[in-house]
Amino acid sequence: MNKLFSSIICISCLLSIAYKVSAIEYKLPSNNSRIIGEISYHTVAKGEHFQQLAQQYNVGFLALMAANPGIDPLLPDVGTQLTIPTKLILPFGKHEGIVINLAELRLYYFDKAKKTVNVFPVGIGKLGKATPKLLSKITEKRTNPNWYPTTSKRKEHFATHGVELPRMVKAGPDNPLGDFAMRIGQSEYLIHGTNQRFGIGMRASSGCIRMNPEDIEWLFQRANSGTKVKIVDHPIKMTYEPPNRRVIEVHAPLTVTADETPSLYPLSSGIKRFIGNEPEDLALIEQLIANPHGIPVEIE
Repeated sequence: MNKLFSSIICISCLLSIAYKVSAIEYKLPSNNSRIIGEISYHTVAKGEHFQQLAQQYNVGFLALMAANPGIDPLLPDVGTQLTIPTKLILPFGKHEGIVINLAELRLYYFDKAKKTVNVFPVGIGKLGKATPKLLSKITEKRTNPNWYPTTSKRKEHFATHGVELPRMVKAGPDNPLGDFAMRIGQSEYLIHGTNQRFGIGMRASSGCIRMNPEDIEWLFQRANSGTKVKIVDHPIKMTYEPPNRRVIEVHAPLTVTADETPSLYPLSSGIKRFIGNEPEDLALIEQLIANPHGIPVEIE
C-alpha cells in the first residue's frame, strides 16, 4: 500500500491538471427515507487514473477504490466501467450543521432552510494521529491562516526530512492549511483547506479535517461561527426504507490490528436485530464486512 501511495504522490506532483470540483448537493428525502443520490458510472479513457477521477467526481480516493475492488487505481484498463459512489445512506442522528463520519471519510453539511445536504470527501487523521469523535461547534473562522506546527509535528518533519520546520508558516502556497480554516470548539483541530490535493478522501492528516480548496471555500462561506459540528465513526450505516425494505452500507473500519489489517466489527445489538437470523442475510453481511465497498445494499 505504501508503494501505491508513493506512486500516486509522484503522479500528483507531475500532473499540471487544474481540477475543477464542486460540492455534490442532494435534496433531503421528504418521506423519512435516509437514502440520497444514485450510483453513477464512468468509462475509463486513456490516461485516466483513480486520483484524477476521485477529484473529478469529488468522491474521495479510498471511496473510489472500495467501490471498484480489483481494479488497478494507477493504470485502470481503458474501457473499464467504474462505479462512482454517489448513492449514500445519511448518518444516523440529527441532521443539522456539519456531520463528519470518519469511517467513510465524508463531511455532510445540512442546510435546514434549503432542505439539502452537501457531501464532501475529506482527509482525516492518519494512524497514530486519529481525528477524535466529538460534539462541538465552529468557534473561529480565518482566511489566509498562518500555520503554527506543533512540537511533535516539527520533530516528525525533522526526523523524516532532516529539515527544521519554522515555528510559523505564513499564508501562501507553502502553507498546508490552504486559504481557509475553521476551528472546532476550543480544540487544536481545524476544518481547513490544503495546498496539496493528495490526501483528500484518505487518512493523511495530523488529526485535522482536510478539504479540497474549492470545497472549504464553499463551506467557509456558509458555515457561520456557532454551526454545530458532530464527528462520528460509523463504519456500518443502515436504514429501514418504506414500505418494508432494509438497506445497509458498510465501510472499512478505522481500527487496525498490529499488522495494520482492519479489525473485525463488534456488531452491536441494534445491528444484529437489523440483520436478523436468516442464513442468507447473515451470509450477505459476512461478505460485506469481509469486503466493504461503501455502497448501499438492500437486504432481501
